[in-house]
Amino acid sequence: MKELHTLLREDETLDTIYKGKVLIYQKKKGYRFSIDAVLLADYVGRLKGRRVIDLGTGCGVVPLMIAKNDPERKIVGVEIQDTLYDLARRNVTVNGFEERIEIIKQDFRSIKGIYPHESFDIVSANPPYIKADSGRINPHEEKAIARHELTMSLTDLVSAAKYLLAPTGKAVIIYPAFRVIDLINELRAQKLEPKATQIIYSHIESEGKLVIIEASKSSKKGGLKILPPRILYKELNVYTDEVENILGGA
Repeated sequence: MKELHTLLREDETLDTIYKGKVLIYQKKKGYRFSIDAVLLADYVGRLKGRRVIDLGTGCGVVPLMIAKNDPERKIVGVEIQDTLYDLARRNVTVNGFEERIEIIKQDFRSIKGIYPHESFDIVSANPPYIKADSGRINPHEEKAIARHELTMSLTDLVSAAKYLLAPTGKAVIIYPAFRVIDLINELRAQKLEPKATQIIYSHIESEGKLVIIEASKSSKKGGLKILPPRILYKELNVYTDEVENILGGA
């Protein structure tokens, strides 16, 4: 671990998940992965499908978690920002996943020029959720692009997912609960049918904070399965045992 710290740049931290088995370089002041990405990776990891692509992968935490849990998976992470792309590639290398994870720097609105139609079994995304014309834009460009629809829209994301998914493929998107209707409407408009959802709560008494939507490309029938809720905290700043198990790799 001491040798790994010597590779740290002054503006970075070296963090870990899975009880230190997965190492993650991140910027101290830039966009840092959150529990959203961890929950997304856990959900995707429970689905069948060998070919996975993560759109807007950030520092690569979703591909890293999936690769650690399933050595049979081949995963692509797509990132448009230079700094996050660099971090993601370094994180793949430091964890020894070069044979299983590919990180590309690309605007996924142009993904049709990179991968053939219907190339992936699963498309995952933790996309920007604040409309470009609403809310105060974060002065830090990296955080602004990650949170605001500055370089893409929800329509762009769903369009890319539809193009990339195999006929029986699934899109898995984690999104704020207050915009879940927008997400469902967009998926259905582009003929991706929502088949399952899981609501995520900060505390057992709180309102839903996040929603994971799993949509199918092949299904023409309606019907949405509501999965058991996931509670993040059992008390202030203390994760529930379920979340701790996810972070620990259980």
